Amino acid sequence: MQFSKGVEYALHCLSYFVDLPTGKSVGVKELATFQGVSETYLSKIFTKLKKSGIVRSMPGVKGGYELAKHPSKIDFWDVIEAIEGKQPFFQCANIRQRCILSEGQEVQDSIQCGPCTINVIMLEAEEKMRVYLKSKNISELNDTLKMKLKDRHSEGVDWFRKALELR
Repeated sequence: MQFSKGVEYALHCLSYFVDLPTGKSVGVKELATFQGVSETYLSKIFTKLKKSGIVRSMPGVKGGYELAKHPSKIDFWDVIEAIEGKQPFFQCANIRQRCILSEGQEVQDSIQCGPCTINVIMLEAEEKMRVYLKSKNISELNDTLKMKLKDRHSEGVDWFRKALELR
């Protein structure tokens, strides 16, 4: 299993929204320039984030995106689901029904054998990951980045503030 780069770009972009002045939105063009990614690609990511209620768009020449709710209320799992979708990571194909012991018989798998053990284990693992990622939010990410990156983080925030002034 691997998350797409879209999840990483979304989390990075959202972390910079935390320190922006209230009522200021950032355009996809500025975000794409800062991240070094195509505007079209980032626009698709932000369309998904908007659809899921993580960001809202502001119309007009100086429009763009802003957080739709407090950063402490946006967890990593919300972002992952917005970008990747809500399908479980593991999709049981019930291949045990095709084994030699089942040939020529009608097998009522859930009645005779119970739920697929592999599926149960994979779903439990996904739930543990979900719980962990739901405990991590954008506000916490921003605080961690400020501590770890110090001046580099401040430079990024300043870059966005200047970009907003130029619009």
